[in-house]
Amino acid sequence: MSFVTDTSNIAVDERVTRTPWYRSMLRRPELGALIGAIAVFVVFAVADTTGQFATLSGAAGWTDFAAPVGIVAIFVALLMIAGEFDLSSGVMVGTSGLFAGLLITQLGWAMWPAIIATLLLGAVIGFINGVLVVRTALPSFVVTLGTFFVLKGANLAITKGLTGTVRVSGIEQATGFESARAVLATTIPIGGASFQISLVWWIALTAVATILLTRTVFGNWIFASGGDAVAARNAGVPVTRTKITLFVMTSMAASLVGIMFLLRLRGMQAGQGVGQEFYYIIAAAVGGCLLTGGAGSAIGASIGTLIMGFASVGIPYALWDQDWVSTFLGVILFSAVFINVTISRRARGGRKT
Repeated sequence: MSFVTDTSNIAVDERVTRTPWYRSMLRRPELGALIGAIAVFVVFAVADTTGQFATLSGAAGWTDFAAPVGIVAIFVALLMIAGEFDLSSGVMVGTSGLFAGLLITQLGWAMWPAIIATLLLGAVIGFINGVLVVRTALPSFVVTLGTFFVLKGANLAITKGLTGTVRVSGIEQATGFESARAVLATTIPIGGASFQISLVWWIALTAVATILLTRTVFGNWIFASGGDAVAARNAGVPVTRTKITLFVMTSMAASLVGIMFLLRLRGMQAGQGVGQEFYYIIAAAVGGCLLTGGAGSAIGASIGTLIMGFASVGIPYALWDQDWVSTFLGVILFSAVFINVTISRRARGGRKT
């Protein structure tokens, strides 16, 4: 005897149903940035009066701007996903370049030891930022804004005090300068165009950050820390350690970019990097990072940075008034975030509740 069970009336738990691929795509945090990047690229390619924007030469130009911004922006994005900000990341670029330059010109250090010491300085400042944020419970906006002003003043005062000017120069005489420049500040010829090696670093670090965020336990901790820190702690997530680590990583990324500029320019101005912190945050926000934390991606931040690169080269190529650059970036920020939020809401609304 056989028994046949009628399962036609059994409700299917929606948690085990397969989500259509297009809805999964719509929920991607970087989708709005990608749509925006395509639109901006088309606009500037059409408006270009030189015929260079969409060529390899043009690509070398917009990636030259985007790469150093992107290197820091991807780690700022990770920090924002964890629910924190770092407004000192811009000035940290200048601090790092000046610190390495002063070690070389004032103390006679070789290039590579100065680079290592500078990266350690970045780690220390990031650690201090992180500890202050998690121990005092003050908003990271306030803590890192304070660090911003401390470093900005120190950069100017110490540089003028030791050199008599606001610039450190003469680092090309250091032992190891050429080898360091070959690794961090050389150019790569491709099809007749010269691309900065910072582009390679940007792509590599974006890949590393993406793997870290999506394929590791630490990545889960980042999302959990930004989504609901209290619930994350109750679930055993080391929220404090996670956030401090992200502050360290962000500051070290800024130090790396500062060293790149030092090698490329053979010197460093005291005001270098000031104001760049807003570019990093804009890139992350355009890329889908919520200001409240818990969502975002490293790839999205890189796409957001690429949009800025398009604007930096596309506006002068189109013979537009460059005074409108900041206005353009503000419009792009609002548009990309609005598209992201709208698409995400509709994707979630498409599911039964």
